[in-house]
This record gives sequence, structure tokens and C-alpha cells, in this order.
Amino acid sequence: MKRHPIALALILAGLALPLQARTEAGPRAVTPRGPLAAEETANIELFRKASPSVVHITTLAARRDFFSLNVQQVPAGTGTGFVWDEAGHIVTNFHVIQGGSGAQVTLADQTSFEAELVGAFPDRDLAVLRIKAPREKLPPIALGTSRELRVGQRVYAIGNPFGLDQTLTTGIVSALGREIESFNSRTIRGVIQTDAAINPGNSGGPLLDSAGRLIGVNTQIASPSGASAGIGFAIPVDEVNRIVPRLIRDGRFLRPALGVTAGPANLTRALGLPRGVPLVQVQPGSPAAKAGLKPFQRGRGSQIVAGDVITAVAGEAVDSLDDILSLLETRQPGERVTLTVWRAGQSRSVTVTLGSAE
Repeated sequence: MKRHPIALALILAGLALPLQARTEAGPRAVTPRGPLAAEETANIELFRKASPSVVHITTLAARRDFFSLNVQQVPAGTGTGFVWDEAGHIVTNFHVIQGGSGAQVTLADQTSFEAELVGAFPDRDLAVLRIKAPREKLPPIALGTSRELRVGQRVYAIGNPFGLDQTLTTGIVSALGREIESFNSRTIRGVIQTDAAINPGNSGGPLLDSAGRLIGVNTQIASPSGASAGIGFAIPVDEVNRIVPRLIRDGRFLRPALGVTAGPANLTRALGLPRGVPLVQVQPGSPAAKAGLKPFQRGRGSQIVAGDVITAVAGEAVDSLDDILSLLETRQPGERVTLTVWRAGQSRSVTVTLGSAE
């Protein structure tokens, strides 16, 4: 290739430079940055303290080898959980382990353990697993309360989005008292909304306050793309702290029962009934039957025989059977509760001894 005379002269001039001149270039000196900002230091310290309590959950599914016909467990999905106590109980979302034949829990130090299911409550999208790990590897997460939360306060989420474990995101409490639908169509009330980035894989992980205390369990996002859009939801810790001990104790959440079936909303409109829950069935021998509650029925000639409408439970107004179930979940079978009941234009108070939903 023929070079231009000027270019050739420049190349030769460079080669002619002294060796010292050609080797002076090197890495630039680093500019000192000074101390970290107070907020950065606080974030680092919070993650250092809380992250050992956060675990990575791999859900397993049974697969049969086509050639050998041997059944093996293979990874089917991932999620997040956290250490509840030194006995090895791990809390996560029900939908993280739903449909799996097993689960594996990986701790912060990357050691893994097979997990057994202790109990689950799909109505609140909560589940408890248990692993047999040394107590020194199981630092329980610090518990806070959701009663004191305020919109605007700082929150932190630690989880495994897209399988990337031990990821920290920050944000604020965007709203309180939200309602979302659980995976079995039951309403979860009092939910925390946050703009801390929550993505697939974060489910079941902790939402923390600035003191590093658990204030919620990350459960869902609202996003048209399936990735974080700044609207995430967490089950409040007070709800978690009410349900988890009962799952550990009983292996399931035994909801108190009245033994009634509610009528549809159009029944209330058609009969001009007051706000409340009209009864269309009362099970014989149930707590409601023993308390004298009566359902609406059809008499002769399609005439409607007046029944009862439950308008309040323990003084709290109710609009649907879901409202009643949510209020009863805060109680135990065998407890007594006062219902406000309307029938044929008159209201009365009825005391019912709650039964079990078994």
C-alpha cells in the first residue's frame, strides 16, 4: 500500500521520539472523594444488618426423564423469603411455592438447604417453610409494626429480582390502606403501596423501614410490562405477625366460622334492604343457627319470607361476606362476637360463639 508522504513523515517522526517521551502516559491519579454522605452510610449499614436474614427460594418441580423414566426435581421458579426465627422457619409468599413439588432455600452465605412446607394461607398469600440449618446461620429479621407507617417515609426492599440475589432497592411509602386481590380471589386489605423497585423474584421478600425492621412482605406489582413501574404492594407486617405464628402452630390458618351463605348484591337492591350482608342459607347446627339467625326464603306463591341482614361485626360495618371473613380472621374459634342484625325493619344485637371453618 502506498502511503501519503505527509502521513509517512508523521509516523517516522513518532518513531524518532525519545523512549522516555513515549512512555510517560499512564493511569490518572484518583481524586479523593471524602466521606460518604450520611444517607449512603445509613443505606450500607441497613443492608449489612438485614441481608443475612434474606434468603433465595428455588421452587422445584418433578420431571420424568424421557429415556430412563427416573423422576427428578428440577428448578421451576425463584422467589425471596426471610428468616422468621432460629428454629429455621422461613416466610415467603404462597404463590412463590404454589404448584411446586419441593423447595430449596439458599442463605446469604450461599449454603443451600432443602425446605419443607409448614403451612400456607392463600387468602393472604403467605406461606411458611422450614429448613434444618445451624442456628448461627439463621438470624431472624427484626420486626416492626405497620400501624405507625406514614406516607412518604423511606422504605427498603431486599430480594432476588430475576434471580439476582441480595439486591437492595429504595423508595418511599406511596400509599396506605390499599386493597389487592389474592391468588384465590380473596381481598387483601390494608396493603402498603411503595415505589421501591419490585420485580419478578422479589416476591416474598421483606420491605423494611429506615431502622431495618420488617414492615411488610412484598407480594405484587402493578405493571403493564411485568417489570417494575413504580407501583408495588406489600402485605403489612401486623397481618403477617398475626398469621405466621398460627401457621407454625397449626400447619394452617383455621378461620372462625359462622355457618352462613351470603346473597348476591342484586338481592339487596331488589328487596330494598339496608347496607349489609343478606343471608340466603344458615347451616343447621352452625353458630349462626344456634344464635337464631334466619335466611331469606321463598314462601308460597314465590313470596319472599324475610330473613336476616348482618350489618356489622363487633361494631364494624360490613358490605360483603368477604368483609365478614376478614373481620373474623382476627379472632379464634370459640370466641364470642357481637353481630348487628337487621330483620323486617328492626335491628338487634346477637352474640355468636364462633365455630371452626373445617
